Amino acid sequence: MIKKVQLPLQTANLVVGFMVWVLISSLLPFIREDVAIPASRVAIVTAVPVVLGSILRIPLGYYANVFGARIIFAVSFILLLFPVFYISSASSFADLIIGGTFLGIGGAVFSVGVTSLPKYYPKEKHGLINGIYGMGNVGTAVTTFAAPVLAVQFGWSATVKFYLILLLAFAALNFVLGDRKEPKVKTSMIGQIKGVYKNEKLWFFSLFYFITFGSFVAFTIFLPNFLVDYFELEKVDAGMRTAGFIIVATLFRPVGGWLADRFQPLFLLMGVFAGLTFAAVLLAFSPSILLYTIGIMLIALTAGIGNGVIFKLVPFYFSKQAGTANGIVSMMGGLGGFFPPLLLSAVHSLTGSYSIGFMAFAQFALVSLVLVIWLYYMDRLSTAKEVFDSTGSGIMVTDASGKILSVNPAFTRLTGYPADDVIGENPNVLSSGRQSKEFYTTMWSVIGNEGFWQGEIWNKRRDGSEYLELLTINAIKNNDGDVTRYVGTFNDITRA
Repeated sequence: MIKKVQLPLQTANLVVGFMVWVLISSLLPFIREDVAIPASRVAIVTAVPVVLGSILRIPLGYYANVFGARIIFAVSFILLLFPVFYISSASSFADLIIGGTFLGIGGAVFSVGVTSLPKYYPKEKHGLINGIYGMGNVGTAVTTFAAPVLAVQFGWSATVKFYLILLLAFAALNFVLGDRKEPKVKTSMIGQIKGVYKNEKLWFFSLFYFITFGSFVAFTIFLPNFLVDYFELEKVDAGMRTAGFIIVATLFRPVGGWLADRFQPLFLLMGVFAGLTFAAVLLAFSPSILLYTIGIMLIALTAGIGNGVIFKLVPFYFSKQAGTANGIVSMMGGLGGFFPPLLLSAVHSLTGSYSIGFMAFAQFALVSLVLVIWLYYMDRLSTAKEVFDSTGSGIMVTDASGKILSVNPAFTRLTGYPADDVIGENPNVLSSGRQSKEFYTTMWSVIGNEGFWQGEIWNKRRDGSEYLELLTINAIKNNDGDVTRYVGTFNDITRA
């Protein structure tokens, strides 16, 4: 029973964490009426919660494996009580920076669930499960929509205090319903980092999540003030439009995970980054509110799908270091939300336009598209190499002239020749001398006419012993019909 509760409980935890995380950005139009914040520093106030919320994802992902999600979620909510209360009585820019920094704990809890929940489900469901958990992003929409409405009725300070009740309730809920028997992994954090940091896929996934989740966070904290300042919308209207963006991105996250369980994830990411590139170019032309809405909704859709796809890939490639890998990738996603608001604000202050900033985003998305394509083909080559290295039959590849280009480990095991000793040589180094010249003439004549040959042949190992092998030779041709490679596969069929 407790295990079945973990997915809805941890998803609700993420909702609460994200509700707290965007508290300042959602209420900033109200806070600015009481607290003097220079226009040039508005982006800093909204961005600072993202910093700690990103960096803390690594230790929280790691400790979720060590202590379990129950303890980490409960402790996180208790710690959040202090900055929330501090912000409720903020009277200066410095107060908002200090309190906002520690609100980052609310965003950091993301790595707890993506580390914990896959333990309860088979691998073929990890994309969907992490996608459902990721729907906890909707917490940003709840605060973005509800906080301004409450602030109109009760004031922004009282609205912030309401969150203290919510945090206490969920801290208690985790102590009661959290899984005390969750499987633990007690390896050192340094050991886990050493086990993943040299894997290039970790950094590719980090970059991709930097763009997809970063765009989600960036537009979540950027849109409320942007819509008020640029399109002169009412504060509540701006909050509702931002909430719409968040809901679309959130709903499509499990869709992305579900699709990644059924189709090639890297193909899906190609579509994601193509969509993000197009949307960012559209926004760069400073369109009307209608076209701007279309561009923003396209970003929400593609970013949501991308977020779901990426967290199908991470546990697949890093199952033994899931906590640390999830922490690093999700940290980069959080940091991805830190820089765009600062960049857009800086560009606007210099040029009076946001276009250059949106074009920069389009270029990042385009570069990511190219890298996904490259990674897809590198992954295919890696798979082919794994098959080549792991097959039990000996394999020898030569160029068109017969010079050996590569051999697999089974070749070395069957013949005794290490790869370095035969690469660049002619296959006749294996010749036993038993076959006549006519035998080889006939063999190559068949290969020339039919493209392959199969038969029995006596060869000699490195130690001089002879063995009978069943040999198949295939000619590999290019589009013009010219032979570029010969591939020989063989098995020892010597009869005792």
